Amino acid sequence: MRITFDELKGFLDEQFPQGAAYGTLQKLGDGWAEMKLEVDEAHLRPGGTVAGPAMMGLADVTLYAALLSRIGLVPLAVTTNLNINFLRKPVAHSPIWARATMLKVGRTMGVGEVFVYSEGIEEPVAHSTMTYSIPPER
Repeated sequence: MRITFDELKGFLDEQFPQGAAYGTLQKLGDGWAEMKLEVDEAHLRPGGTVAGPAMMGLADVTLYAALLSRIGLVPLAVTTNLNINFLRKPVAHSPIWARATMLKVGRTMGVGEVFVYSEGIEEPVAHSTMTYSIPPER
């Protein structure tokens, strides 16, 4: 692991404060991360369920954290592809959390997957795969 939980938390707070709208870092390991989003009215869509963009944002930021655990604090690592499957309806006013795992990290790309869960539901509510572009070292 190239960074600690506290280093990444500080980096996200300082460099990506708007990321807190997508969730907060809970756990970090070598190539994996967990984040949690406290669902409120702003995250709901008509019909009383968590909006897809809220789950996508949580998944994306969680995979970013997992990637940075492997490559260090690289601000310009960016999402180049995101696929998500919404599997079941989350509980409307309960937190959602995500667990991201890197599947492969190379020199220029990282590929990972994320499972999103809703508190009170045992099975995942969404599954995502993503590719990140890693900028060349200078």
